[in-house]
Amino acid sequence: MNASTPPPSDGIRYASARGRWVLAATILGSAIAAIDATVVGIALPAIGRDFDTGLSTLQWVVTAYTLTLAGLLLIAGALGDRYGRRRVFLIGVIWFALASALCGLAPGSGTLIAARALQGIGAALLTPGSLAILQASFAPDDRSKAIGAWSGFGGIATAIGPFIGGWFVQAVSWRLIFFINLPIAVAVVLVTTRHVPESHDTEATGRIDTSGGVLVTLGLIGLTYGLIEGPSSGWGSVPVILALVLGVLMLVVFVRWEGRAEHPMLPLAVFRSRQFTATNVVTFIVYGALAGALFLLPIQLQQVSGYTPLQAGISLLPVTAIMLVLSARSGALASRIGPRLQMTVGPLIVGAGMALFARIDAGGNYLTEVFPAVVVFGLGLATTVAPLTSTALSSVTSRRSGIASAINNDVARAAGLIAVAVLPAAAGITGAAYLHPDQFSSGFHTAVLISAGLCVVAGAVAALAIRNPRPEVRPEPIPAEEHALHCGLDAPPPLLVTMGGPPDEEGFSPEPADRP
Repeated sequence: MNASTPPPSDGIRYASARGRWVLAATILGSAIAAIDATVVGIALPAIGRDFDTGLSTLQWVVTAYTLTLAGLLLIAGALGDRYGRRRVFLIGVIWFALASALCGLAPGSGTLIAARALQGIGAALLTPGSLAILQASFAPDDRSKAIGAWSGFGGIATAIGPFIGGWFVQAVSWRLIFFINLPIAVAVVLVTTRHVPESHDTEATGRIDTSGGVLVTLGLIGLTYGLIEGPSSGWGSVPVILALVLGVLMLVVFVRWEGRAEHPMLPLAVFRSRQFTATNVVTFIVYGALAGALFLLPIQLQQVSGYTPLQAGISLLPVTAIMLVLSARSGALASRIGPRLQMTVGPLIVGAGMALFARIDAGGNYLTEVFPAVVVFGLGLATTVAPLTSTALSSVTSRRSGIASAINNDVARAAGLIAVAVLPAAAGITGAAYLHPDQFSSGFHTAVLISAGLCVVAGAVAALAIRNPRPEVRPEPIPAEEHALHCGLDAPPPLLVTMGGPPDEEGFSPEPADRP
């Protein structure tokens, strides 16, 4: 079957050969972006040694990728809907592969940072397409099976990523973690070209909000530059002040633009829902705390505790195992009792796990110092993540579930971007501190305690602001044309529930009644 062959009128069947090929393409395509986001953290100490650079450069290696990904994710979803999801997905995979090759060949830190920014553009293009292709291609009664398989295999790929990355860094070079993307990308392109059908949103009209994408990206760049460079260059230096002022100004202009644009990439009407707004506040705090702590943890394990890259890579595997086993059960429990309890208690458990990370020192005994913290941390994530994401989606009607998922995804990425820029300086880790074990360890302990405190704040916000809706199960499956296909890489499928009443003219449900 060639690329020009359309899918059957009722959609591709899950058990068919073509269905398996479509699954393989979307799983492998999304996996290269997901794995790359995790393995780079393991490689940071090796990159720092090779380029003889300070912590701010390592921050840029991480944040350059997140900047372009977060800034362009919503636009990329709209491009796929308008010009073809398969086409944009293929462009993203090829772009990501070329940028990965440039990362692997980078002669210096500046080139690596620029290449990472280019990687983020590729990831933004391919990320919404992987899930959107599944939703548009499979038959309605097979769609949940396809998305479940995509989520499960994607989770496995993400789990083995740090293990493989740690082995590559230890046995060969950190550069191999980027080169390994090339053969995978070639396979994805071949399978996608031959087996994946093209799809569009036939109702997509009007201009794509490129101005909004440019404004938010420039704002994030300015803000991130000022926050990262401030500790080393001085908060009173002209470049830092200009970057911070321009960054904030661009973000303010972005919000005003989105309120007036005819077809905004970020429809501000979604924030009329108090439930949706509160959920994204909790998302911002929790994911910021996670990103900041997990940026520093691999460095602590390698530079202070003496772990090899491979050992550091596999040290967090229990978290993934716990998430794979418990996340679905956590989501099911939240659907029965409401999300408030889990969104309140979950961040507190995550915070307890982060506080336990403060026990990791030069000894670094895995069983007594690392493993207990990892287990508590994983239990907290399993308790929190599924209810949090599903609440963000169920705060709006199915017609708006895609954009709600994309916004929630972007909020999480923006939080991580800011946390990686701010937390090291807040904890006293600047310059070449990561090369001095005692100094770095002291700062790391402070940083994880700050992150733990943020999780406590997130739990308090959830307790005060999240409401338990009374679910109303739809009598029939949601038609494919009702889905807004802007979902991010780690977004779950849209839920078959509403928040209690008919939607308003904007497509949003009324506020839920509180349920004990």
